[in-house]
This record gives sequence, C-alpha cells and structure tokens, in this order.
Amino acid sequence: MHPRLFTFIIPFIKFKMKNSIFLVVLVLITNGAFSQDIKSKKPMIDRLNKMADSLSKNLQPWKVPTQVFKVEDFGAVADSQTVNTKAIQSAIDACSEKGGGTVLFSKGQYVTGTIRLKSGVMLEINSEAKILGSTNIADYPEKIENFRMFRQCLICAEKCTNVGIRGKGEIYFRGELANFPGEETLGKMVNRPFGIRMVDCKNVVYQNIFLHNAAAWMQNYVYCQNMIFDGMKVINQANYNNDGFDPDGCTNVIVRNCFINAEDDALCLKGASGKPSSNFLIENSTIISSCNALKTGTETQGDFYNIVARNLKLGGIPDEMYALKRHDASSGITLATVDGGNVHDILISNVKIDRTRCPIFMRIGSRLRPVGNNPPKEIGYLKDIVIQEVTGENNYKEGSLILGLKDHPISDVVINNYSIKMEGEGDASLINKEVPENERGYPDARFFIKQGLPSYGFYIRHATKINITNVAISPNKKDARQIILAAKGTSEIRLNDKNIISEQ
Repeated sequence: MHPRLFTFIIPFIKFKMKNSIFLVVLVLITNGAFSQDIKSKKPMIDRLNKMADSLSKNLQPWKVPTQVFKVEDFGAVADSQTVNTKAIQSAIDACSEKGGGTVLFSKGQYVTGTIRLKSGVMLEINSEAKILGSTNIADYPEKIENFRMFRQCLICAEKCTNVGIRGKGEIYFRGELANFPGEETLGKMVNRPFGIRMVDCKNVVYQNIFLHNAAAWMQNYVYCQNMIFDGMKVINQANYNNDGFDPDGCTNVIVRNCFINAEDDALCLKGASGKPSSNFLIENSTIISSCNALKTGTETQGDFYNIVARNLKLGGIPDEMYALKRHDASSGITLATVDGGNVHDILISNVKIDRTRCPIFMRIGSRLRPVGNNPPKEIGYLKDIVIQEVTGENNYKEGSLILGLKDHPISDVVINNYSIKMEGEGDASLINKEVPENERGYPDARFFIKQGLPSYGFYIRHATKINITNVAISPNKKDARQIILAAKGTSEIRLNDKNIISEQ
C-alpha cells in the first residue's frame, strides 16, 4: 500500500442529499482494484504521450529565408516618438513579396499602430530593440475578418503561412489603464486593443520574445495550425481582461519553456469558433494568474481533446511580482464545458499548484451560448481526464470542485499522487453550506466558493467514476470540514482506495 495512504485518518465521509446528511461507510478495497482503473486509462495515457512525442519530433520551426529587411531602410525612426506604422508595414510587404525573410528591428524604440503580418515574414526584435504600441486609439482601426469577429490589435495576420516573431527584445503594447481606460467586461472590449490576433494561419513560430502589457487579451489565435511558442515571456498585468494566451479552434500546438503572468486567464483554450482544439503539448512552463492559470473555456462551443500538459508551475502571482488586482488565483486547473463542446482525453502531470482558491475545477454547465446565428448545441460531456503527480503550497481554504449536471455527470476521472497544502481553518458553519447548481452561470470556481466549500479537499456532485488516490491534502490550520464530500448524483467515487458507498 502506498505510504501516502497513511498521511491522515478519515473517520467518516458525509454524503449530502437535499437537506439531509447521511454517514457514508468507507469500504477498503485492494490496491489491485484501483490498479484496474489506472490500467484502464493506460491506453489513453500511452496514446497521448505518443501524440506529444510526435509533435515534438515532427512539428519544427519553418526555415526563414536568409534575406533581411531592416525597418530603418523603409523610413522607420527608433526614437520612441515617431509613429512608424507605414514604414514597418512597407518592410513587411516587401519581405513577403520578395519570397519572405526577416523584418529586423535592430536598436532603439519603434512606435507603431496596427501592423499586418504577411506570409513568409519573421519579425525579429534584437535585445537592444523594443516595439512600442501607440497610445492613440486612432492608430488601431477596426478590422472585419473573414472570421465572424472584428478586433482592434497591434499585430494581426489572416490566412498566412509561415509567420512569426522572435528575438530577445520586447514588444511593449503600453496597454495600461491610463492609456486605454475601460470597464472590465464579459462582452466586447471597446477601444482596448488586443495585443496580437491571428486567424486561419499555418506554421506560426514565436521564439524568446517578451510580450508586455496589452490593453485587453495579449494574444488570440483562431483556426490556426502548426504553432510553436518556445521561450516566450508574457506579462499582462496592465488592464482588465488581460488574458495571456488564448488559442481558439487550433490544432497541433506546442507551448514550451514559456512564462505567462496574466491579470485574467493565463493560458486559456477557447471554443468560440466552434472548431475543435486538439493536439496540444504544454510543457516546462510557468503559468500564473489573478484568475485561472490553465483553462478550457469560458467559450466552449468547440471540442477540446488530445491535450498533454506536463512539468508546469500553476497558480497565483508571487508577492514579489506586480499584480493589478490580487495575487491569488481562482483556480490552478479549470476544465469546463458550458456551451456544448466536449472535453475529453486530457493528461496533466507533474504540476505544482500554488496560491489558488480552487486547485482543480471541473464543470459541466448549460449556458449553451451559440456560435453566430447557429442554433445552440446540446449539453457537452467531460470525461477521460487524468491528473497526476500534483504538489502545491499556500492554497486557500475553499477546496477543489467537480460539478456536473443532473443527467450529465462528469465521468472517468483519475487524480493520482496528489499532495496539496491548504490554508484550512474552515469552521463548522461551512459543512452544511448549500453549493448552488448555477447551471447557466459563468463557469468560474469563485462563483461557487467565495466563503469556502463544505469540504476542504474535493466537493463532488453529479459525477461518476471519480478515482482520487495517493492523496495528501494538508490544512495548515485545524479544519472542521471533511476532506471530501460526495453530494447528490454521485456514484463510484473513490478516495485513497476506499469506495464511498452511501447508506440511507
């Protein structure tokens, strides 16, 4: 038996249904029984690891032609004052027309408004160079794309092949509230430009670039294929709705050796396009947020599958780093579907989760927001998830959530080797707290757990075949709550090789 099973003693676990609370008998089952659950997931784990290895081997940066186009040769002035939009765009156009190559920013500070990348163009910002976003909103015209949305942004591309940004310099979007004021919103962001937006592009490469403080989302990629982000640094703590990295309906994506610090969701796979997000490898990175660190959603009209995330640091913002609003994160990992997309075949391993209110949040909802004028989809499913080798410090007292819907349970989830330290000090008043169903609500853990859950480890409702094993969840202060609460609509829930069976 695994030594972590002796980390704590659970005298009883409560099963909550309607307004009554029933004691639950814990039946000890053999390690062999749980190994069957692990064994049943082994083909999925092997297949996902094989997919990740194939991406690493076969998805390589495109070869940039040797010719170089210096922006100064097209009239750019790196004096931090001159707006160089036309000069930079001329260099990009010439580079693409002549077969592609590098558009080079050599030294100094280059101010620009919206520029459009073209096929075959690699922007390169040297270590002594910096691109500065204009602070005049008139330099960001709205662009209506073939995709249904329009957005203002500093850098855009549509239907391009072989594009990218590299170099040890910085793109400073200057998106601070003082330059681009506006309200935090769940809808359209008016006069707060995105940093970068690409639509229907192939072979996108970012290497070692620093992206700093956009006025809204830092970067958004829609319908894109074959993308590599290696050594990218993102700090987006200047304004509201400051997401760090938002791919939507993209396939074949590597995010590696990156640092992302975002005021809003840090790395968020979206489905507003209605297209599937698949074949993702996210590894060897730090992803921190004042909202959610690693997430599917909130727009979830498309499916999410074949996702491997490994060797990550997730959670809130350390005290020594600037945070616009707060230092704690809503969640370390959020896997959600509320608009009809299906979430499945996801492997997350070797992660550290710190400074979160809810380390893991899984959610099925029925908001069912449609794509454009299409009819709403049916409620999606969330299943076949493996999360393993998790550690964490300084997490707060609320606990993790696994919440499906009646007749639409979350299913087939394995959480293994999970060692998390929590704040604790939950009092007895939380034990009988009603957790709202909130079927059509916004899928964020903070809307369920502001004061704390009835359990400090996992609260599970409308779920089946949830196996949580080799667990050590340690409250730093004495906590009146139990480690796990299996509420209504649950079956086949196991904790540390103990089967939770209700007796009514």
